[in-house]
Amino acid sequence: MLARIRTALAAGPAPLPPAPDWTAPVHPLLPVADLAVVFAENFQRIGGEFFYCESLVQLGATLRSWLAERLPPGQQFYVWEPALQDLLRQAEVPFQAAEVDFRAQAAAGLTSCEALVARTGSIVVAPATASGRRLSIYPDQHLVLTRPTQVVAEIGDALRVVQARYGATLPSMLSLTTGPSRTADIEKTLVLGAHGPRRLSLFLLEDDAETAA
Repeated sequence: MLARIRTALAAGPAPLPPAPDWTAPVHPLLPVADLAVVFAENFQRIGGEFFYCESLVQLGATLRSWLAERLPPGQQFYVWEPALQDLLRQAEVPFQAAEVDFRAQAAAGLTSCEALVARTGSIVVAPATASGRRLSIYPDQHLVLTRPTQVVAEIGDALRVVQARYGATLPSMLSLTTGPSRTADIEKTLVLGAHGPRRLSLFLLEDDAETAA
């Protein structure tokens, strides 16, 4: 053993590892032209439901079918943002615009979002809209209506979008939602809906959907 130690000491110190390139990206760059596709794949991989809609007609048909299948009897579908309400009226989708019996009947809520992160399939939600904090957290089913131009590659890109939109008056909270709420803290048993919505559904509406036939 001593001989091996003497041999190792005679060989001199071990070479230092190469210096890391701190400017190089941690992950390979994503294809800019396919960010929406990458987001959809990652979003579904983590348990989200993804629906692509080319027009308001398709959005209306898809949402009405979703509500007929998923909304329990006697429960409500809440939508509080005026812009989303206008879109749903054009698409002929019924919704509850007021907060009537919200705590007792809030089975589903529809909100907008700040950005979509393709790398992780995450949705960035802020309470700076009429939806506030409650509509994306309290209902058992959270629906999001968004556009392809809101897809960015990385979380940092999403934060820059928020910074550019709000400037010095940043929202009081940013939620990076990655799939439905889940936990496995107790005996490693996966439970959905532990701290928020049990189901997360996203409707990607084309940017020119209002003019599409």
